[in-house]
Amino acid sequence: MSSSSSPKYTLHYWPGLPGRGEYVRLAFEATDTPYVDDTDVKNIMPLTSGGVASPPHFAVPILEIPASSGSKRIKTQASQSAPEGAINSAYISQTSAILAYLAPKLGLAGDVDGEGEEEREIRRAHIDQLVLTSMDLCSEAHDTHHPIASSLYYEDQLQESKHRAQIFRAERVPKFMKHFNTVLSSNIAKSHRLVGSTTTTADLAFFQSLEGIKFAFPRLLKAMETSGTYPEVFEFHKSLASEEKLSAYLGSDRRRKFTNGIFRHYPELDGES
Repeated sequence: MSSSSSPKYTLHYWPGLPGRGEYVRLAFEATDTPYVDDTDVKNIMPLTSGGVASPPHFAVPILEIPASSGSKRIKTQASQSAPEGAINSAYISQTSAILAYLAPKLGLAGDVDGEGEEEREIRRAHIDQLVLTSMDLCSEAHDTHHPIASSLYYEDQLQESKHRAQIFRAERVPKFMKHFNTVLSSNIAKSHRLVGSTTTTADLAFFQSLEGIKFAFPRLLKAMETSGTYPEVFEFHKSLASEEKLSAYLGSDRRRKFTNGIFRHYPELDGES
């Protein structure tokens, strides 16, 4: 929890891993929003087995939002309704959907006073599209060490992983880096942010994917930084990491370390012989 205030939100995610849940944590931490970080598997399993409101949830992360006392009753179980007057929870899954919900509520949607509704909605859609692009990068990084199936061990798909990683390093990461460098350089605010002049969920999502690539492919990322080909990307990373609240979180024990999750470091996949 990032504050002593009473938390409104609960984030449900697996214990011990930053994973996709970390993208949501960054939104809370960057805005000093109180939240409960629930890693209890006994709580998580019912959430992904059809035990909560329609639609059922495929996987974590899952955000739990308590219903207000004045809101309409929420059906919390597939087979029963909540008692009359009970305060229950709503749930949202999928990282990008969670961030799209939270962005305007946490001040991470880049809203500008006096702007029109259409302008605001288009900008929010642009932020969402950049979040989704960052999540694509995240998924492609995962697939370098599990290119055949997540159910198989890395060692069972080692040769395929090496091939996939070689293409990822040579083609895919440069394509993502070029795109985000262009987005940053084309932002008329010149703010070291992807959209507008303030930090949005798009910035936090790209930052986390960059952090993951830095851990999994340190040799590659160092070479990219040294090359000077993507100056806007590395200035962005430095600028965002220096934000007071985010910097405090990154240096705290609340920040989970990368291990054997989505982003994994295997020297042979980073081009080391």
